[in-house]
Amino acid sequence: MKTEEFILNPQESLKKKTTVSRNWILIDTNGESEILEMDKYDIMQRVPIYARDLRILEPLLSYPSSILGREKAIILNLEHIKAIITTEEVMLQDPLDDNVVPIVQELRRRLPLGNLISKGQGEDKVNWEALNDLETSEDNEFPFELRALEVALEAICSFLDARTLDLEVVAYPALEELTLKISSRNMDCVRKLKSSMTRLTGRVQKVRDELQQLLDDDSDMSKLYLSRKLHGASSPDSVNGVHNWLTASPTSGSRKSRASAITIHGGNDVEELEMLLEAYFIQLEGTLNKLTALREYIDHTEDYVNIQLDHHRNQLIQLELFLSSATVALSIYSLVTAIFGMNIPYTWNRNYGYLFKWVVIITGIVCAAIFMSLIIYARHKGLIGTLFWCPQ
Repeated sequence: MKTEEFILNPQESLKKKTTVSRNWILIDTNGESEILEMDKYDIMQRVPIYARDLRILEPLLSYPSSILGREKAIILNLEHIKAIITTEEVMLQDPLDDNVVPIVQELRRRLPLGNLISKGQGEDKVNWEALNDLETSEDNEFPFELRALEVALEAICSFLDARTLDLEVVAYPALEELTLKISSRNMDCVRKLKSSMTRLTGRVQKVRDELQQLLDDDSDMSKLYLSRKLHGASSPDSVNGVHNWLTASPTSGSRKSRASAITIHGGNDVEELEMLLEAYFIQLEGTLNKLTALREYIDHTEDYVNIQLDHHRNQLIQLELFLSSATVALSIYSLVTAIFGMNIPYTWNRNYGYLFKWVVIITGIVCAAIFMSLIIYARHKGLIGTLFWCPQ
């Protein structure tokens, strides 16, 4: 049977062999979800995007964090969040991952338009009280794709901030312990923490740079308004780029006018999206400032440790100076005692043996004087004085 399939569709069989299928969860505008196993060809048939865009979502390829706006989709690659957003659904990769599960739950909760559609009263009936409250609110609701984007940005910013807090909880006590006791174990612990901090700083910086790149270019932000492009090109109900979100009740003209109040802003207006991106950009800036403060604290701790090590090294030099001076004095004393210990006949040694006592005493005094002279000379040159100095 497999041989027949290969003969009938050789290209399709080769594609299936060369591509890898992964789990994706599809969440629609009503918050309904479905888990599917798809490869890149299945995704390309479902969403009109290019294969080069899907390479960004490959977990084996180290692509930087990116938010790409295409004609009918937004492609997200933010750490563990790898998603494709359209005007009708969100496709999220690896939905069973521990870091992705909370995002899936948040998407299910926030993607529906709230309680505007009354459940149990039919799909055509609109909750006009909620609609009236929304109409009088200061800002209109974001379109589906921007609400999904907001959930992803909030999730990645919270994730990075949580990793930063976890690092701070471990790092500051470890640094304090290192200042109290300099040991190889504590230094190795701080080294690992510094490596983790450097990697985390790079991850935060990548997401921050991507948001900054979007904020610097209004055309890139306008590409993220998929609903505006879709309705602007095909909707007969659009007037000057303004499009209705909800289907108004055909039995009530006033209700229709109220439903028309919920619109997607047309033209080149990207102020709402810019405010959204700026909010998460500021949050990432705060996370990056925490990591910068932690880096400075680590640098200060390293300077303090280096000063302590220099102080211990100076103490060893001081001890070596004392030992060297004592060795010189004892060498002279040993030379005199060695001379008198030789088996050589002395005429005065036979009759005047008491002179040996004075030779030993005088030699000891001379050696002690030499030792003290060396110490006084070292102190005069400032060697001993600098050994005891340690900056506060």
